[in-house]
Amino acid sequence: MFNQRRVPKETGIFLILIGIIIVLGLVAPAFLTVSNVFNVLLNSTTIALLALGETFVLLTAGIDLSVGAVLALSGVVAAEAFGAHLPWEIATLLGILSGSAIGLFNGIVIHFTKVPPFIATFASLGIASSIPLILTSAVPIGIQNNVFQDIGQGFLFGVVPIAVLILLLMAVILHLGLTMSRFGIHVYATGGNREAARLAGINLAKMDIAVYTISGTLAGLGGIVLASRLGSGYPTAGSGTSLFEAISAAVVGGVSLFGGVGTIPGALIGAVIIGSLADGMNILNVNSYWQPLVIGLVILIAVTIDTIRTSRRRSVRITKVVADAMKPAESSRETMNAK
Repeated sequence: MFNQRRVPKETGIFLILIGIIIVLGLVAPAFLTVSNVFNVLLNSTTIALLALGETFVLLTAGIDLSVGAVLALSGVVAAEAFGAHLPWEIATLLGILSGSAIGLFNGIVIHFTKVPPFIATFASLGIASSIPLILTSAVPIGIQNNVFQDIGQGFLFGVVPIAVLILLLMAVILHLGLTMSRFGIHVYATGGNREAARLAGINLAKMDIAVYTISGTLAGLGGIVLASRLGSGYPTAGSGTSLFEAISAAVVGGVSLFGGVGTIPGALIGAVIIGSLADGMNILNVNSYWQPLVIGLVILIAVTIDTIRTSRRRSVRITKVVADAMKPAESSRETMNAK
């Protein structure tokens, strides 16, 4: 017998992406030009990095509202480091670590104070968005460093954006971490049933701190990429729809808001879908006020599908439990009838 090959979970969402690309290519021929395709990928990089970090948090049934504010924080920290004449490597690292610090703070507060993730990360959003404004007096800080600017503006062999390569490298590392390590198993287990995970010996404190730190770190990296593209530490970067788009990308990519379900490739595809829709609407000269409405409808549909899927999965699980519980009774009844 031939082994049946399982269809990847991301097949459905990938087909939706192909459909969106085809439709946008037909209504806006400029969308499928080589330069615009790379532009879509480059514009999707920052949102994708946020979505990948959000994926880890969502898998544990949490949420991180601070990632958009971290974009500004990490960029301004890096700009301030350049202003202090530090090497570009140190400036970049400090920017990323500022995001890690916010994520670490989130994880500690959420686990040890039992404050709901929505409230805790909403508070850290305010903190992370205020610090850049205080440091800069709301004035962007220019960054004059060719190596640093290559992170967000450079191309490998003059073709592939370096930022996209960084994104793909991070996606591969994170995917392997989720699918081929004990840590990944514990992430899914924590989101699937937190109490069962605790009883199984999983250290929930380490899990909470780890996933939020990962989310903050990736947001910090996203802020570095954005600052490199802008050529400055912009104190209000990420204050628009970045958070909304990051969560949208993860959910559209199949990551469940209820925890325990989702993949890195799915979130990556979701980010490209959001980026493609935004770019397509720009090419079609759709009013910017309408764009969040369209993306909002996309996430509403995705969340509705996720809710229905989760309800059905729970229904099947309950039915199975009831059926298993009834088996001993049926067996006893058959024995009595036989006598």
